[in-house]
Amino acid sequence: MKTIAFFNNKGGVGKTALVYHLAWMFADQGRSVLAADLDPQANLSTMFLDEDRLEAFWPEGRSTHTALAPIRPLLEGEGGIEEPYVEEIDDIGLLVGDLALSGFEDELSQQWPRCLDGDRRAFRVIGAFAEVIRRAGASRGADLALVDVGPNLGAINRAALIAADHVVVPLGPDLFSLKGLQNLGPTLRTWRQDWHKRLQERPADMVVPEGWMHPLGYAVMQHSVRLDRPVKAYGKWMDRIPRTYHRHVLAEEDQEGLRVDNDPECLAALKDYRSLMPMAQEARKPMFHLKPADGAIGSHVQAVQNCYRDFRDLAQTIEQRVDR
Repeated sequence: MKTIAFFNNKGGVGKTALVYHLAWMFADQGRSVLAADLDPQANLSTMFLDEDRLEAFWPEGRSTHTALAPIRPLLEGEGGIEEPYVEEIDDIGLLVGDLALSGFEDELSQQWPRCLDGDRRAFRVIGAFAEVIRRAGASRGADLALVDVGPNLGAINRAALIAADHVVVPLGPDLFSLKGLQNLGPTLRTWRQDWHKRLQERPADMVVPEGWMHPLGYAVMQHSVRLDRPVKAYGKWMDRIPRTYHRHVLAEEDQEGLRVDNDPECLAALKDYRSLMPMAQEARKPMFHLKPADGAIGSHVQAVQNCYRDFRDLAQTIEQRVDR
């Protein structure tokens, strides 16, 4: 199973919607998919599940059957990692998010330096998300795991990214996304280098994630373009994306002449499907599955078809890069 994390420390770029739609598209293409919600805001879970179903996962008191539940005994020092529960949604398996994840940020931070001492429990704690994803994927024979994480550079995301073979960076054509790239790239390299340094101290009999976090590319989410923003400003930020990505994420020399439409690191520039999203949320299905009965009539029919084509092409591009 290949694990792909979708990560940008700038929020509001459509990251969770991207994970949600790609999970459905990969399933449509015959892949066995696990969607893992490791964002303490649990927005991915709210896209998949209605409130009644979510309430069963988040009762008063301790939550059960979430992504946090199997590692809670380990984090509390009372046991090991338990078997995770996977919610089946058609052909997709979901590791349901948990708002209580944020409460374990300090524990993950404390265990990070202890890995340098070869501390067995420290390695188990830092590698816990990876182990839960591995077990959840194995339980349903998944060949792809898509991981949604929060928009920050904290200890939770560090542990989540260590579980990832690849990283996709969703971003918008704006100043904040580019500033986010300038922070994200060096942080990824630091996390990777620091983890590999710790791997040299791991107990010989322990199996822990490699933590490659290989940048797979970026996807421009053009829905962030606002009607009150001049087209000239939009174009300026689009033109800066390739150079910023290559310099700060890939640590390459300045790439002259690269644009989003000819940059090999650009996985897709997804169009604005704002008119479809409210219908998709109401129907609780991806935009490209909308039918006339859901309200997709008139010009919306062509928009649904275009949306399907765009996400199909993006899924195929990701699949090719993962498999090469």
